[in-house]
Amino acid sequence: MSGLLLRDKSAVIYGGGGAIGGAIARVFAREGARVFIAGRTQAKLDAVARDIAAAGGTVETAQVDVLDQQAVEKHADAVAATAGGIDIALNAVSVMHDQGTLLADLSLEEFMRPIDGFLRTLFITSKAVAPHMGRERPGVILTLSEPGSKLAVGGILGHSVSAAGKEAFSRVLAAELAPGNIRVIGIRPHAVVDAPAAGSYTKDLFKQTAAAAGQSVQELLEGGGMAQGTLLKRLPTLSEIAETAAFLASDRTGSMTGTIANLSAGALVD
Repeated sequence: MSGLLLRDKSAVIYGGGGAIGGAIARVFAREGARVFIAGRTQAKLDAVARDIAAAGGTVETAQVDVLDQQAVEKHADAVAATAGGIDIALNAVSVMHDQGTLLADLSLEEFMRPIDGFLRTLFITSKAVAPHMGRERPGVILTLSEPGSKLAVGGILGHSVSAAGKEAFSRVLAAELAPGNIRVIGIRPHAVVDAPAAGSYTKDLFKQTAAAAGQSVQELLEGGGMAQGTLLKRLPTLSEIAETAAFLASDRTGSMTGTIANLSAGALVD
């Protein structure tokens, strides 16, 4: 159908078996993209692929360690050879990290884990896909960050620095790749209210914060302090993030690059 946002586009999603990556992969496929999902756990990738195939979409899976630069580049080369290039790339890889521990009790390893993990995968995936994008075939790289990039609250040192780093990476990369007709857009959702039910690692990530508030993780997400800290008094959903990602990846936002889309339900207003 001609009205599909991503008709005839090829899209690579790293972390495509996860809650956010899987949700975006399903919407990309529904909007006409040929989707290539990569990640460490084949069973999770297969589950997403089954949903896409059942809905009539086109999808291929690959078990790839996104921290292995050679493996990621080999996979990107193969995707480009199969699809004739790469139009869209998204890094939705998760890195388990600490939230809630103050400096006095935080180890250097805990502080560095999200900084090194998130930024390393972002560098590796961006470097792998960029040579296969742009020029006469416009390219889009989407990144994900969090409100921690802007918040000044205790207990999120490593998380906050990694989130700010991802947004800085996105802005500077946009400047570098713009002459080659490649756009780079960051997406900044908050904690996602329905992500734990979809198997997200956040159900373990927020255990400490929820316990300190005397709540379950789901109570924290649905009506706790996280939701109350937003303008809309609720947190975003997987569907809202996925639908926005499809719109940002489409030609309808062809003049947008080097910016961050705030999907935090108003936790921060830039």
